[in-house]
Amino acid sequence: MKDSGGDEKKAGKDPRVTARFMTPGRYMIIFWSAALACGCNLGLYILFAGAGVVKLTGVRNIINAIVIMLVYLAIMAGLVCFFVYWYRKKILMEPTLKLCQAAQKVAAGDFTVRLEKEPRKDGKKDEFDVLYEDFNVMVSELASTEIMKNDFISTVSHEFKTPAAVIQNYVELLQSGNLSEAERRQYLDRVHDAAARLSRMITNILYINRLEHQKIRPTSKPFNLSESIAASILDFDQKLEEKNIDLKVDMDEDLQIPGDEQLLRLVWTNLLSNAVKFTPAGGQITVRMQKCAEGAVVSISDNGCGIDAKSLNHIFDKFYQADTSHSTEGNGLGLALVKKIVDLSGGTIHADSAPGKGMTFTVNLPD
Repeated sequence: MKDSGGDEKKAGKDPRVTARFMTPGRYMIIFWSAALACGCNLGLYILFAGAGVVKLTGVRNIINAIVIMLVYLAIMAGLVCFFVYWYRKKILMEPTLKLCQAAQKVAAGDFTVRLEKEPRKDGKKDEFDVLYEDFNVMVSELASTEIMKNDFISTVSHEFKTPAAVIQNYVELLQSGNLSEAERRQYLDRVHDAAARLSRMITNILYINRLEHQKIRPTSKPFNLSESIAASILDFDQKLEEKNIDLKVDMDEDLQIPGDEQLLRLVWTNLLSNAVKFTPAGGQITVRMQKCAEGAVVSISDNGCGIDAKSLNHIFDKFYQADTSHSTEGNGLGLALVKKIVDLSGGTIHADSAPGKGMTFTVNLPD
């Protein structure tokens, strides 16, 4: 079955619109009005001539006929001009001026502007109704973008400020000189951790920016997914031991898939880092990977605190942190980077969680 809406859009007609202006009915009204005007003109000539008011012989009679014709035409032209003026002002200019004034407010930075369409008894929409709806949608999107931009600037400033302040404070303490060797090492470790956090955030921002602007394009060549995930797991050996986390691994051996191994390593690293961060001491993390008909499925689960459904909807947003108590351990960029890489790799990622039931990330990669 053909999509009539798509055909109408291809033909330049919005299927949502019921024409307000030059409909076929209005064309017929104009046509018959013009025909009636011409018929009245001819009828007046015949009437006046038959009554003897107008005689088409002699110069004086011809002049009288011309004067009557001009008066008639002037009256008709005046009526037409008045109708056009009213039509232009009421039907065209008022809604257009309303739209222009709203656009000026939006250009000045007011994204609260909304245009109200006039109610119609038949419930149909004309050209301006649809234009107003699209304008309101556009302003809503602009408002959302503006909020996101302001939040982004605010959050980035805060995220940069926190580790910078930590580094500054501990450097000042180190400069005091009245420290034991143990205190000096402890402060140096904290400076190192803050600098590493700052470096990771800058790296993630640069990666996301380059991926979004296609400055980095994933390559696609076969690699051993099993070995890649295993190597990522080994990077967390020390942290797993420090928190006494039980790691369970269930993976198919030597599974080869096409993709960009370097970028996908960032996916496994960020997901494992997230799992380690939210898994309590003595907890458990499970990593599964298996072949499927479409490619490969990788899941990383923890038995941490979990998050609610509302937070789950925003978990891949930049700088979003569902658990602010762990804000010093991350910056909310890792999962945004993960989502971008998986999307560019042609795969999908799904997060499943509930308060007190941990978190599971499932990544599907194409073959």
